[in-house]
Amino acid sequence: MQYLERLIEKLKEQLREKEQHYGRNHPEVATDLNNLALLLESTVRYEEAEPLYREALAIRQQALPAGHPDIATSLNNLAGLLYTTGRYEEAEPLYREALAI
Repeated sequence: MQYLERLIEKLKEQLREKEQHYGRNHPEVATDLNNLALLLESTVRYEEAEPLYREALAIRQQALPAGHPDIATSLNNLAGLLYTTGRYEEAEPLYREALAI
């Protein structure tokens, strides 16, 4: 588990660097937020992962054109977390939106 904790810290450091370089609302920052959320989710840290998924989605929806595949990825990842935590009614519309893209 120490390896995963080091990896999480490394991703957080990388995220801070990209935020400084690109600004908080850049798609590159959204990618790092998404990757960090994926790792946190895989370590069953759902409460930490969810806001990161939501922020990545918000950035991508603002910065990318409608229908962009990265938006679908964010929708799918957030829906997956909601599904995993038993929040099926919240997950379904996100899955449907991702599929529509």
